[in-house]
This record gives sequence, structure tokens and C-alpha cells, in this order.
Amino acid sequence: MSIDKKALIEERVNTGLLGQWYPVAKSVEVKTTKPHGVKLLGQKLVLWRKPDGSINCVEDFCPHRGAPLSYGEIHEGNIGCRYHGVIVNGEGVVVRVPAMPECAMEGRKALKNFHVTEHSDAVFVYIPSLTQPEPPELVMPPELVGDEWTGFLCTSVWETNYRYALDNLADPMHGCYLHSESFTLAYGSKQDLMKLDKTDNGFHVTRVGQVGDNFDWAEFAVFPGNMYCFLDIPYPPAAGPGGNMRIVGFTTPVDETTCKVFFWRLRKVEGIARDSWRFLYRAQLEERHWNVLEQDRVMLEGMPDDARKREMLYQHDLGVSRIRQILTRAAKEQIEAELAVAAE
Repeated sequence: MSIDKKALIEERVNTGLLGQWYPVAKSVEVKTTKPHGVKLLGQKLVLWRKPDGSINCVEDFCPHRGAPLSYGEIHEGNIGCRYHGVIVNGEGVVVRVPAMPECAMEGRKALKNFHVTEHSDAVFVYIPSLTQPEPPELVMPPELVGDEWTGFLCTSVWETNYRYALDNLADPMHGCYLHSESFTLAYGSKQDLMKLDKTDNGFHVTRVGQVGDNFDWAEFAVFPGNMYCFLDIPYPPAAGPGGNMRIVGFTTPVDETTCKVFFWRLRKVEGIARDSWRFLYRAQLEERHWNVLEQDRVMLEGMPDDARKREMLYQHDLGVSRIRQILTRAAKEQIEAELAVAAE
């Protein structure tokens, strides 16, 4: 039977790359008192904190009969199923079957477990690949590493494939149309050309005719274990101190028709001015920013899942084409490695 490698590559891109760190939740959502269920690349996972604050992540599947462990309870750092009480630890090993002492299930590793880390108020889970089974370093943006920037993490679930969310970020030209009535993006020309430049770790796409009037540029940083995007939103003086708003974005594939976006909204400001901006954001600006994000969500959710089969790209889509090339190349490497092992 012949193997359609092209179809396998397309399927891998569509469901999400392996060998990647993905943000799955806000840190405050994962507690020591109750489990937190998530879905990542079509897999149901469950997370919970141990008493020392570290986080466990295993398949959201009770080894007994498949009930969701995320419906269960935490027992001294382990997770117990609500259905029949089976207790599993963070390594996916059954540690106790309360209903039947000395049950043969006890001591068996029954579930996959996943590496977890936290950074900047978000929880990241690593999904291994054949070529990268152990997690590489999670490379975070400089804005989230030092103390010069301050901001807020916002997350949203979008009922669209994650690829559309990435396309949207790689497309600065949509700002002056889709967001033309917003507080910060109501300015700038509606005609322009786009320019794409490769960087050491990705690419930068920008409008040729203007910079600083609208969402005029975006940059993608691509590393062996993760990828993120950043861009600037011009701010008028009425928006308080700190210059433009820097947005750092991660996009997580939930399944083939759903994704979850993680956006850090940041400004470079310190001292009293920092406190002033944070108050202004919560009191006035946050609602406006959510309105803009909702415009993106509604537009992308309205597009058909197979829109790529009929689309006609043009010069403005340089960034869109580039991000698709990066995903396809990575998926091709993964599929070829898996096929080679299967052939052996």
C-alpha cells in the first residue's frame, strides 16, 4: 500500500507540530485543590499542582474504564478518579485502587505523562516528537524575561484552526480594515506594499509605506521547541505613559477546529508611571483591547475550515506564505523521520 506523504504532512500541520512547548492555561487556573482539564493537539490532558507548587500533567483518562480524571480529586499530590476512586500519580502510575486492596493495577504505569513548566503567568506543556523526545529549553521573549516591561496576559478560545490565527498575526495589512474603528488602529493608509526580511530566528514582515500609524509590522521568532510572535500597537498620549503597546503572542492548537491564543499586552514603563498605566489599563483600556481581539475571533471563526483550498494570495500575504512554509518544513521533517522508523 502506497503512503501519501504529502497528505500526512498536511495533516500534521493541521493538527499541530510535535516537539513543541505550548501554553495551555494561566498559572492561576492550575490549583492544588482540584484538577484542571485541557485539550492539546486533540489530546485530553489533566493538570494539577503538588503541595510544593510544581505541576503534574498526564492523560485525562482513568486507567480503569476511561473516566476523565479532570472530574476527580487531589489526594496528597496524586489525582483520584471520581468514578471508582482509582488514584494515579504524576508519572501516570496507578498508586492505589481503594475499592480493591492489592489490585493488580497498582504499580503499573498506565498513562503518558508530560513535561510542564511555568513562565510569565502561563503553564506550558511539552508534546514530544520522535526526533525530540526530551524538551529543549523554552525560549521566551526578552519582554517576558527582564523587569523593564510590565503587562497582562489575556487568553481566548477561538473556534478556528490555529493556522488561521497565525496567518492573522503575520498579516499587518488587515489592521486598517478590520480594526478601522478601534481606539488605537483607526489610522494609516489603506494601500501599501509589504516587505519580508529573514532574521536570525525567524522573519519580520512590515508595511513599506508606513510604520507607527497602525498594526504595521509583525515578527515571528522560531526555535527548536517553540514559536511566538510579537508586534506593536501605536498608542496615543491619551493611553498613558510607556510608548507603544507591545503584544507577544503564542497560539496553541486545541484540535483541528479550535485553538487557544495567549497574548501578553505589555508596555515599557517603570516606577509610578508603571502603576499609573496598569490602573488605566484595567479601568479603561482593557475593554477596548478585548473588542479588537473579538473582531479577529469573529472574522476567523466565520471562515470555512477549507478556505486555503480556494484562496488566492497576493503581495500582501508575504508573511502568511512564510509562516506556512515554516510549519510545512517542520512537519515534513517529523513525518519523514516517523516513516523511516516505521520502515525499519
